[in-house]
Amino acid sequence: MKPLAVSDYTVVSALGAGRDATVSALREGRSGLARKPFETVALDTWIGEVDGVDAQRLPPALAEFDCRNNRLALMGLQADGFAASVALARERFGPQRVGVFVGTSTSGILQTELAYRRRDPTTGALPADFHYAQTHNTYSVAAFVRQALDLRGPAVVVSTACSSSAKVFGNAARMIALGLIDAAVVGGVDSLCLTTLYGFNSLELLSPDICRPWDAARRGLSLGEAAAFALLQRDAARPRAWLRGVGESSDGHHMSSPHPEGAGAAEAMRGALADAGVAPDAIDYLNLHGTATPNNDAAEDLAVQAVFGERLPCSSTKGATGHTLGAAGGVEAAIAMLALEHGFMPGGLNRQRPDGALRSRYLDAGREARLSLVASNSFGFGGSNACLVFGVAP
Repeated sequence: MKPLAVSDYTVVSALGAGRDATVSALREGRSGLARKPFETVALDTWIGEVDGVDAQRLPPALAEFDCRNNRLALMGLQADGFAASVALARERFGPQRVGVFVGTSTSGILQTELAYRRRDPTTGALPADFHYAQTHNTYSVAAFVRQALDLRGPAVVVSTACSSSAKVFGNAARMIALGLIDAAVVGGVDSLCLTTLYGFNSLELLSPDICRPWDAARRGLSLGEAAAFALLQRDAARPRAWLRGVGESSDGHHMSSPHPEGAGAAEAMRGALADAGVAPDAIDYLNLHGTATPNNDAAEDLAVQAVFGERLPCSSTKGATGHTLGAAGGVEAAIAMLALEHGFMPGGLNRQRPDGALRSRYLDAGREARLSLVASNSFGFGGSNACLVFGVAP
C-alpha cells in the first residue's frame, strides 16, 4: 500500500487519559490493573477500569446516546486535542469526505443489563428512557462518534471480537485508496460489562491473578476497557506516524480457540509485511496480541517464529492495560506509534517465570531503541486476525 499519514492519535485506558499518561506508565513499568469490584460482579479477578467514566457527561444534543461505552468514547475524542484535529480535517476536506470506522465487541451492552433490572414487573416492558439503537446497538458507537465530530462520511462498525479495531485501519485505508473519502477516524471502544466478565469466566479464560503474558504459569486474561482513535489522511504536512501495511486473515479454526500452530496469525503478519513492501528483518519491534491464555500465547509464539524467527524484540502490553477486547487493536496501535515516537520498546509486565516452550525474544523490561518500523498483532475469536505495520514520521 502507499504509506498513509496518521496525522493524530490518542488512547484512554486504565493507564490514564492520553498519550503522555500512557507512555509514562509504560516507561515506569506500571500496570493499570487492580483487584477491585465492578458494578455487581462477584468474581475473583483483576480488571483495567478507566477512571472518570461514570462522571463523564454527554452534551445535551447527544443525550440519547448516554451509556458507559459512549461516555468512554467521548473521553477518547477529548484526549490529546483529538477532536480539534478532526475538526481541521473536516474543514479541509468537507464533513462528507471524512469517514468513521470503529471497532467494538460488546458496545453498550451494560446499558441493556441495567435496563433489564428496571423492567415493568407486570408487563416486562423495558423502561421508556432506554434507547437501544443509540446505546447497545453495535453501530451506536460509530453513530455517536460521527455525530459528536459533525461528520457525514461513511460510518462503519467492525465487530470481529479482539481484532475489531485493528481491522478498521484496513477498511479506512481501502476507502481512501479508492478515492471515496480523504480522511478517516479509526479506532475502537469497549467498556466493561457483566456479560463480558461472566462470559469469559464461563469460558475458563479469566485469570484469578493479574494476567501474566508469556509466563510458564499463565492462567488467563484480565479484562479492561479503553477508547483509542487515530486520524488517517490522504496527505498531511506533519504526520505523527505512517500506516505502512495491513494484513488480515480468517482461518476459522474454532469458535474461540486459535489455530494451534498460529497459521492464520502468521498469514496476517506476512500479509502486513507484503502490504508494506518490507522484509521481516525490517521490523524493529512487535506488539504481541499476548492475552496470557495458555493456548493464545503458545500459538502466537509459533506464528511469530514462523515469520520473524527468534530475533525480533516483542512484548504484550496487556499486563498493563488488560485485554480491552474490541478496543485492543486500537490501543495497541497507539502504543506501537508511541514506541516509534519515543524510541522505546515497552516491556511486558507480570511475568514471573519464562515459559521455556515459547522461543520469541520477549522483553520483560522496557528498552530504549531507535525504531523505524513496528508491527502490532490483534487476533479475534473465530480466527479473525490482523496485523498492522507503522513507520516513523520524518
